[in-house]
Amino acid sequence: MSENDSFPRLVSLACHDLRTPLATVYGFARTLTRMDVPEPAGKYLGMMEAAASQLGELVDELSLAARIEDGRYDPTLQEADVAELAAHAAAELGADRVEVTGGGGLVRVDPAATKRAVSALVQSALRHGGLDRVLVQADGQQLEISPVRHSAAPVVLGQDLRDLGAAVAVRLVHALGGSVELEGETLRVRLPSGGGGTTAGL
Repeated sequence: MSENDSFPRLVSLACHDLRTPLATVYGFARTLTRMDVPEPAGKYLGMMEAAASQLGELVDELSLAARIEDGRYDPTLQEADVAELAAHAAAELGADRVEVTGGGGLVRVDPAATKRAVSALVQSALRHGGLDRVLVQADGQQLEISPVRHSAAPVVLGQDLRDLGAAVAVRLVHALGGSVELEGETLRVRLPSGGGGTTAGL
């Protein structure tokens, strides 16, 4: 096995080993926040719980990226509605920041990973574009996110590696057999309607 081939496996192993201590930290922080702890300790425990949860999501994203790169991503495909994927992003990031329109449409994806991916792309457009609000239109097999500012485009497309969530999201969509393209200031995320995704490394 070459060094290039072994590195994704090393990352996967690290993610696996990180989960146990992370679960311990999160579990105890969650338990303590539900106790009658005086302030400001209660506030700090809440921050620890939130941070541990966020770390868990980052470990999941890194693990997913490693499996895709190593050709070991074998998704369990299920039917999902693109409108629900967009609505999840709005719920995660705030309805005041994400406007959702469109009639929706059915796709066949890895639901949990794809929800995270859509949210990550929307968040990347907001954060790196310096925006207060974006529009997500969900129709057919496609999600359109706009505006994506020119300065933010390389990051949102996963070309400029400054946003882990966006970089993994683009790789996930490709691994599922979909596409991510930018036309003007509109990011078009097309998802597969059926059939299996590829597990080839990207």
